[in-house]
Amino acid sequence: MKVLVIGTGAREHALCRSLSLDPAVDALYCAPGNAGIAEAAELRPVDPLDGADVARLAREVEAGLVVVGPEAPLVAGVADAVRAAGIACFGPSGAAARLEGSKAFAKDVMAAAQVPTARAYVCTTPEEADEALAAFGAPYVVKDDGLAAGKGVVVTEDLEEARAHARACGRVVIEEFLDGPEVSLFAVTDGTTVLPLQPAQDFKRALDGDEGPNTGGMGAYSPLPWAEPGLVDEVLRTVLQPTVDELRRRGTPFSGLLYAGLALTSRGVRVIEFNARFGDPETQVVLARLRTPLSGLLHASAVGTLDALPALRWSEDAAVTVVIASHNYPGTPRTGDPVTGLDEVAAKDAPDAYVLHAGTKREGDAVVSAGGRVLSVTATGTDLGEARERAYAAVSRIGLDGSQYRTDIAASAASAASAAAATR
Repeated sequence: MKVLVIGTGAREHALCRSLSLDPAVDALYCAPGNAGIAEAAELRPVDPLDGADVARLAREVEAGLVVVGPEAPLVAGVADAVRAAGIACFGPSGAAARLEGSKAFAKDVMAAAQVPTARAYVCTTPEEADEALAAFGAPYVVKDDGLAAGKGVVVTEDLEEARAHARACGRVVIEEFLDGPEVSLFAVTDGTTVLPLQPAQDFKRALDGDEGPNTGGMGAYSPLPWAEPGLVDEVLRTVLQPTVDELRRRGTPFSGLLYAGLALTSRGVRVIEFNARFGDPETQVVLARLRTPLSGLLHASAVGTLDALPALRWSEDAAVTVVIASHNYPGTPRTGDPVTGLDEVAAKDAPDAYVLHAGTKREGDAVVSAGGRVLSVTATGTDLGEARERAYAAVSRIGLDGSQYRTDIAASAASAASAAAATR
């Protein structure tokens, strides 16, 4: 099968890496890609927001499957254009991708499907926002209704900060704060059948100890040794399947990757948000543990045959990913700085640890930073402790002037798992 992946980030690099190891894939392309993806796939130029351009490229490379990675092309209807050209496409229609493109739409779907989520108000004026903030009180949760590249949410004790974010966004969703640990759960669906993947936990705040501003994600790990054994089945029953069923009932079936961001509150599981695509950085750790060939899973979703697939196979190993970000991220990042040490990681840490590129580009023989989150280092091990050690050993070999990364990714979970093992 010839596969074309659309996107430029670490998520797309992780997808391309898994697809490049899949024996069923005999040609792999990525558009536009980045400096690291070029090692796994042939890069082609494309405007990822232009459905006609993506369909043209898919026909040109004779793709049997197109995988649309980022949210903006999905919301723009790129998957619709590819399917209209008669090519199998992994990713929801523009209408179904509103589940991520509009927080208000997602709340409406959840209400209709009786999916547990936070109480919320949709606000379009400063006066409505002030009333909602007063109704819920601190901590304040203010979400831009539209796409915001993972940085449209403010959670704060500061009323003025919350009001300022609401005014800057225009139409916002203001909701009650959800206590408890957060979990990310992906599911592959063809609009009827829903196959959940393994859960992961990511780290949104920029600094250790969950301090600092919200980001697109600074690291992740899987599995979650502290999670209840029945968590995935519960989320499938109460969240994922009802949401897919409701979208099908509305005439906008959701086919592709449904991402549920969850809070395990004192009152039970609650949905924080939905995404319509693989999330970054959780994709890196989930795919590191998936043993079922990826192309067959994605193609079955695209053509509606997920019910015929055998049960997914998973590695017992743990996986940890650590994001290396540019100076000043998540503000305006500094770019153009050389990245060093990549060859050293490849020589000394592979295959247990490897680098996935996000905001990078090649200038001559050098790789330089080209965005906020530059790289993620993903490592596997027999447990979270070993995976952490390998990930941070590889991180230490990479040089990027002014860069930043969190040092506590999976630390608490690894420590708790180690203590629990010692008492058995």
